[in-house]
Amino acid sequence: MTTIDPSIGTDRARAIFDEELAGVASAAALQELRNRWMARSGSWVAAFMDLIARATPDQKKALGRGANELKKHVEVALADREAALSATRRPAGAVDVTLPGRAPRLGCRHPLSLVREEVGAIFSRLGYQVLEGPEIEDDYHNFEALNMPAEHPARDMQDTLYLANPLTPASYAPPTRGLAPRAPQPLTLLRTHTSAMQIRQMERHDPPVRLVAIGPVYRRDNLDLTHTPMFHQVEGLVVGRGITLADLKGTLTSMAAALFGPATRGDESARSGQAPLVRFRPSFFPYTEPSAEVDIRCIRCGGEGCPMCKRTGWLEILGSGMVHPAVFEYVGYDPDEVTGFAFGMGIERVALLKWGVEDIRLFYENDLRFLEQFGR
Repeated sequence: MTTIDPSIGTDRARAIFDEELAGVASAAALQELRNRWMARSGSWVAAFMDLIARATPDQKKALGRGANELKKHVEVALADREAALSATRRPAGAVDVTLPGRAPRLGCRHPLSLVREEVGAIFSRLGYQVLEGPEIEDDYHNFEALNMPAEHPARDMQDTLYLANPLTPASYAPPTRGLAPRAPQPLTLLRTHTSAMQIRQMERHDPPVRLVAIGPVYRRDNLDLTHTPMFHQVEGLVVGRGITLADLKGTLTSMAAALFGPATRGDESARSGQAPLVRFRPSFFPYTEPSAEVDIRCIRCGGEGCPMCKRTGWLEILGSGMVHPAVFEYVGYDPDEVTGFAFGMGIERVALLKWGVEDIRLFYENDLRFLEQFGR
């Protein structure tokens, strides 16, 4: 860039301006050139005006004429170039259709959805029917038909959330058998388990029955590391002739192997068949007898003991048992003719164990940094 020197004359200055104007390709560069040539101080035109002011009377006429012609030339040239740049400028909001398209950012499946669908797929392959049902239930299907009549102490285990105002069912299909009321019962609570769907299914279908009911359930729990007032549960039911506890154990062993993979088998002794994959511990549930809690070999340490399994080598996974004869009587099945087993587990519990998550609240906080780790 040439130093401003009015002593070179207006003709030479015009040539310099034309050279600099030829290199202007943007509005910012044009404004910079305008300031360099037309600003009130420190510009080429201002320098020529200062030179005229110091010139003798004989020199002023010629210098003034040349300075004015230079100023007009600069003004016209700048205006023309500004018009040319404006004509090629992209309109506001315009889209360049020649650019490659922007790929939309795809979301990730929620980890609980992944586990829920995986569990459903496992039991579908085993020939189970996958059901969903109403989240608002009546007392009969949620408690009484599951061998928990009024004042039964097992109801205290459920921490039920009751509705302030009972609702009338929008639709009602009367049961074909059993002790269920023939008139629709008012909906009074948020279901505490999906076992109510087992009762509804048996009321309307003859054995054999093979189903899993999956969906959200609600209990009066405080939100902490391992509890939430709303969580997801899957409950299974098999009813038929000659169903035994061995069938239950075989089913849960197959499920655990499919759900948690080969690591569920633990150490070498477990893989060779010398140690059990699942362990049954006696327990109590009002709708099964006998009842059992089911543990699996720790998927992290293989049974050797670690913080995940609290040094026991086992992880509690679900509750199960043989269907209580009283439940069959409620739905009109003959307990002398058929037997069955049932089991239930939390989807969140499976997700916590499967991925080593330590805080159940992470599944509900919508933190993309956490959710994107599952990446499917």
